[in-house]
Amino acid sequence: MVKIGVSLPQYQHFRPGVDVVAAARAMEEIGYDSLWVFERVVVPEDQSGPHGLYGVPGLPWPDRYRGVSDALVTLSMAAAVTERIELGTGVLVVPLHLPLRLARQLATLDAASDGRVVAGLGTGWSPDEFAAAGAVPLTERGRALDDFLDIAAGVWGPNPVSFATTHHHADTLDIGPKPARRIPVLLGGAAGRALERVARRADGWLASATDPAQVAVKLAHIRRLAEDAGRDPATVSCTVQIGTMDLTTSKADPRPPYAGDVRQLAADVEALAEAGADHVYVTLPGATSDVKELIDRAAELHERVRATIG
Repeated sequence: MVKIGVSLPQYQHFRPGVDVVAAARAMEEIGYDSLWVFERVVVPEDQSGPHGLYGVPGLPWPDRYRGVSDALVTLSMAAAVTERIELGTGVLVVPLHLPLRLARQLATLDAASDGRVVAGLGTGWSPDEFAAAGAVPLTERGRALDDFLDIAAGVWGPNPVSFATTHHHADTLDIGPKPARRIPVLLGGAAGRALERVARRADGWLASATDPAQVAVKLAHIRRLAEDAGRDPATVSCTVQIGTMDLTTSKADPRPPYAGDVRQLAADVEALAEAGADHVYVTLPGATSDVKELIDRAAELHERVRATIG
């Protein structure tokens, strides 16, 4: 049965404390399998050329990306008031962090939540975020992610810890706390080296802006690459983010992927499950005006999905 998740309220029209707590408690009570956060550090006023959204020249950034609350702080608040629901990052931009510190933060959160963290990770794309906060230059982002995976494997494993990467070195150190379980690592990506990294190094692929037909094709490709690398392809999972900023009923024919109301999004979840997704989460906070509406729409979505696909 496909797992269903929903994003936590991080946008500036929500209250960072009380609304996160209310939403987290409600989603667990409704029966959701997971809660998700994302990372957005800055918004450039100049959005021309490479400063555009996703690096597309002139593509405007959504106003709701302004003032996004910190991902791990938000997830920690949710962890403190829930008991069962998984806690996912979709995604943390690894090169914006010092790797040892990030590995310890994730380990601490996993230990505190009794083994509920799912680490969705990516390389990032915004030159403005890298200029303001990057631990490495934008051009080194792929290597930084690989280095983090090496460091995290050591930090999350038994002591003493040793590792050697491009910029960091540890020789038989005691590093803790340790996570409550082996933290599942999901990697984002759409093509090329990113998908090759998923196949070689990740527990699963975290897809976004990818319709069900594309999910089926790319997941099959990733699993072939995993098999070529000597892995059991069945062990590579697939989590898909349904990104939405509007719950207005779509009357388009054909309907664009992930456009429409809750009923239509529930149909999209069903299509993704048929395409091979193990886990789907929906970014409902971007399409709701307050925490009450968020909880109401989330309850409706969960009921429709479970009535259709169990």
